[in-house]
This record gives sequence, C-alpha cells and structure tokens, in this order.
Amino acid sequence: MRFTKMHGIGNDYVYVDCFAEKMPADPAALAVKIADRHFGVGGDGLILISPSELGADARMRMFNADGSESEMCGNGLRCVAKYVYDHGIKRSDKLRIETGNGILSVELEIKAGRAERVRVNMGKPILEAAKIPTKLAGSPPLDVPLSVDGRTLQVTSISMGNPHCVTYVEQATDELVLGLGPKIEHHPMFPARVNVEFIEIISPREVRQRTWERGSGETLACGTGASAVCVAGVLTGRTERRIINHLRGGDLELEWNEADGCVYKTGPAVEVFNGEWPE
Repeated sequence: MRFTKMHGIGNDYVYVDCFAEKMPADPAALAVKIADRHFGVGGDGLILISPSELGADARMRMFNADGSESEMCGNGLRCVAKYVYDHGIKRSDKLRIETGNGILSVELEIKAGRAERVRVNMGKPILEAAKIPTKLAGSPPLDVPLSVDGRTLQVTSISMGNPHCVTYVEQATDELVLGLGPKIEHHPMFPARVNVEFIEIISPREVRQRTWERGSGETLACGTGASAVCVAGVLTGRTERRIINHLRGGDLELEWNEADGCVYKTGPAVEVFNGEWPE
C-alpha cells in the first residue's frame, strides 16, 4: 500500500490515496500500527483520501493514533486539498472536500505548480451544549468552572465539527498540558471526550496555543482547535475576530467572519515523503 507523509505546521498524518489504492479493510487498526513513531511510519494518525459520494472533489476520513475516528482535522484538511491538487485528482485552486463535518470549501495558493498555502472555510461553530457535546452549563458554556484533579479552571466549550474545551492561562506549562490535558479529555462533562486548548493571550489579535488532542495526546498543531479558540476569544471578549495563533508547529491565520458566521483558517501544507506499507 502506497502512502504519503504530510504535515500542517507539524500536525503530521499518514495519507493514503484511495483513488489509487484499495480502501483498508480495518482503517482503525491500521491507524494504530502506521502512526506508531517507533514501529510504524509515525504520525498523529491516518487520513484516507477517497472519492466522495456527495459530489465533493474528494472525501477525507481521519483516524487518531489510538484508532478512534474523528469528525474533522483542520490541518489534515489543508494537506488533503494539497494532495488532491498536486497529485492531479483535481487541478483547481478551489476545491470542496467531504468531511465528517460536511462538505467544506478550500482555496489554494499555488506556487510553481504546487499548492503551498490553503485557506479553509471551517464552517460555522456549533454552540449548543448538547450538540458539542458537553454537560457544562450554557449554550455554549463560557468561562464555566471545571474541577479537574483538585484544581478549578475556567473553560469555554465549542464544537468545530469535533468538541473543544478552551481554557486561558498565564503560561501553558507541561504541568497543565500533559498533566491536566488527558484528565480533561476524559472528564465526565464531555461524553464524547474532548480536545483541550491551553491559551496564552498576547494581544487582542494574537494568541499562543498548546493542544492536548483527543486520541493523540499533545500535537504540534490543531486546526479545529485554533478555530475554536478564535470563536471563544470573541465570545468571551478576549480577542478580535481576526487573530494570529502561534502553535508549537507554526502559525495560523484565523477569522470568524461576521457576515456569514463561518470561521476561515489559512496556513501551509507540506508533503514530506512517500513510501510503501508492507501490509
């Protein structure tokens, strides 16, 4: 089985072109094996690129490193769009990609015949608590106290097709991210588990983010998380509708557009190498 390793600001996945390759019989089990950084290719998970039955240019299915399937991955979506363009599945600078959060539109910046940066319409945030889903009070919960391991954090919960818990901190330390991140992920207030963003405010237009990602642990970037942070900042009055988000793997430009209510995310996508998986 041929595969391609790609990353969006360090959020790395193994991609399989199911236009050309046979769909894996058990993608969840394959994700666990192939994402292993010691015995596999290594990555935050597995993403399958296949034909869409809904009329989009391609379909994206995303599996975390633990084998669980997730609805969306913003950094992964940029890489899918780059792959579709660069590998000739569709040579257009405007694409529609089917995801677990519906069909999303992307715009590609082309340089020397290859996609270099991608702007993604991430869609409208989901603010109803039951649909996020979360048992926290409020729709959405804004700066709600959450008790974790003897500490109380103020958290805001939003879905960008997958659930997020945003908390603002003076410094996103290992103690918080690695210590509390997994406990928040599995907290009973989040029945489908949750992605956790620890955010430092630099200015109303600039933040710094570390993410504990559901099913993968800490990742260098999380595109849906960065989008949720953009929305959370506006709703809690901390940041403006346009921000730059500094993640461990690089920077993303975010905008929660007031006119259409959608979140737009712009950032790079990089192809690292190709290979063949023996199974």
